[in-house]
Amino acid sequence: MSNAPMGITYPGGFSASGITAGLKASGNPDLALVRNNGPRFDAAAVFTSNRVAAAPVHWSRQVISDGRADAVVLNSGGANACTGPEGFANTHATAEHVATVLGVSSGDVLVCSTGLIGEQLPMDKILPGVDAAAAALGSGNEFDGGAAAATAIMTTDTVSKQAGFAGSGYSIGAMAKGAGMLAPGLATMLVVITTDAVLEPAQLDAALREATRVSFDRADSDGCMSTNDTVILMSSGASETTPDVAEFTAGLTEVCVGLAKALISDAEGAAHEITIRTFNAATEDDAVEVSRTVARSNLFKTAIFGQDPNWGRVLSAVGTTRAAFEPDELNVSINGVQVCRKGGVGDDRNLVDLSGRNVLVEIDLNAGMQEASLWTNDLTHDYVHENSAYSS
Repeated sequence: MSNAPMGITYPGGFSASGITAGLKASGNPDLALVRNNGPRFDAAAVFTSNRVAAAPVHWSRQVISDGRADAVVLNSGGANACTGPEGFANTHATAEHVATVLGVSSGDVLVCSTGLIGEQLPMDKILPGVDAAAAALGSGNEFDGGAAAATAIMTTDTVSKQAGFAGSGYSIGAMAKGAGMLAPGLATMLVVITTDAVLEPAQLDAALREATRVSFDRADSDGCMSTNDTVILMSSGASETTPDVAEFTAGLTEVCVGLAKALISDAEGAAHEITIRTFNAATEDDAVEVSRTVARSNLFKTAIFGQDPNWGRVLSAVGTTRAAFEPDELNVSINGVQVCRKGGVGDDRNLVDLSGRNVLVEIDLNAGMQEASLWTNDLTHDYVHENSAYSS
């Protein structure tokens, strides 16, 4: 990660703002606007694979189909999901209003929403909020605008999340929100990524899909997939630099991995951040499946919360997968202690220290040479409390 000012206004050609439109009862900022000032307007995006997708997801899928995006408007305080034709009409009206204010086409305006499902957005607050956000674009320090936007998209997040990468003559910036319902399906949470590199839409799309495959697709907090998940990548071309695509993809992946880990770090109620590394697998898919199955085991997650290195819960989860392995060849280590060896008892489990926040679980399948890591967190009392009375 770069130490330079990070966020979506780090690359040249972008302006942003975050304002309070009055959508949240808390009075916190709740509407953000990101504008691509060009000279190019290339873009790509990936969305939730949840079949119950929110209205802004349906709208934005249409917008991105031609590989162009001039602006993104994002609101917290309401998901606009499961809201029927009225909800889609509200998304359309929001895009139209942004287009009018910025002097662009509504077909080039992406819309993202996050918050409670099943409630209509208050358009009498959204539309004036768009006016205020547009007026705030470019006012003051450009980096302040990016930080304000990152704050405005927060819901149950405790901190805003930004990232940046300095390439060879170009840069990448990003912001993300997400603390619950973090389970992958092409993308997870809301993320906006900007770059001033010169790349074609197809190149941006390929780079984004590769980056999300090994980052957001491997952040699995609670096994619950959102209806609104969206990751957007926009390019202004302002640097006039055409990078090597492999180099750009590596930089983009670095940004996405950093944000994915930040989301897990801020997961609702989490007391432990857990990395599950499965290695010596026959295929990468096997490694991903094993890591994900363990990550979604409530028995395993509650054991970690209780600081109990219960490796039996790891093995029982591994045994439900389709991965290639022999049960008597499995090894499991927790924070460097090999508690399971050859499918049986290993070193003394009391040697495992789970008092810190970071936990590393390593699962050796002894079936090949592939590996994959996935990031999750423990299941705590605070998570239950947070989600029994959700408020954005």
